[in-house]
Amino acid sequence: MALDQATTQLLTQMAQMGGKPLQEMTPFEARAGEPLMASMFGPGPDMLRVENMRLSTSRSGSFRVRTLVPQEEPRGVILYLHGGGWVVGSIDLYDAAARHLAAASGYAVVLADYRKAPEYAYPVPVEDAWRALTWTSENIESIAGRTVPLVVAGDSAGANLAAVITHRARDESGPAIAAQVLVYPVTDADFDTPSYLDPANQLALSRDSMIWFWGHYAPEDMRNDADLSPLRSASFADLPPAIVLQASDDVLRSEGEAYADALEAAGVPVRRRVFEGQMHGFFHMVNVLPASADGIAYIAESLADISADTVVYS
Repeated sequence: MALDQATTQLLTQMAQMGGKPLQEMTPFEARAGEPLMASMFGPGPDMLRVENMRLSTSRSGSFRVRTLVPQEEPRGVILYLHGGGWVVGSIDLYDAAARHLAAASGYAVVLADYRKAPEYAYPVPVEDAWRALTWTSENIESIAGRTVPLVVAGDSAGANLAAVITHRARDESGPAIAAQVLVYPVTDADFDTPSYLDPANQLALSRDSMIWFWGHYAPEDMRNDADLSPLRSASFADLPPAIVLQASDDVLRSEGEAYADALEAAGVPVRRRVFEGQMHGFFHMVNVLPASADGIAYIAESLADISADTVVYS
């Protein structure tokens, strides 16, 4: 499908700016443009309360966590794991999108700035995501003022981490997760799917750039592990309800669809939507791509059916 006008204009502007393709950059170079991009998104809605802290880890380190509380007695808490191929991205880049999500849903949002590859390759991002989940679960009453649903969410590589820790929570009988929100998730290290091979999908994210991301994150001989490629998990049964958002023109579309199919085949309730005319990355581009607002509204509407006493694992 043809990209919408806003996306086409953005890609034209990016091309006019020049610069090297991502796969020809160093991680440092790839991260350098994030402050400018964040300024394009704007500040996002005001919150009732914003709290910043660092979580220590078992691997002699720490990472930032930012809690955004939109109102008194939020309806739930979302742990959000940002995208960026495990190499780029930050809670500062995603602050505006997270604020819009909090305001639209009435949920508090906990942004976790898990450590990045290649300095901190697999399994560090997974362990940081798990630490963020357990901390959020343990502190949910102080965040929301009472017991409320806990939702795990993320986009792209962040959705990969969200899926992985959701499996782990099932296998370890907690923390309790009411729903998982997966926005164009990375679910398999397979670069030969139909969406990967479609020339029309080689846009802001391409097959070559995904190979670059994976190359920094994990060696090839490990990538069949379910903690890297959750589509290869032995079981999808007894996982929490899923909300899956896809972009129509995205190299990751095939694996995202396959993951949603696997969840449905295992009896997991799945609400899914493909956003037509959109490329990978549209979701967090608030105030730049109009479809970002549509994606945020879709998640807010989908979460509205989760009751305050929803518990998946006990």
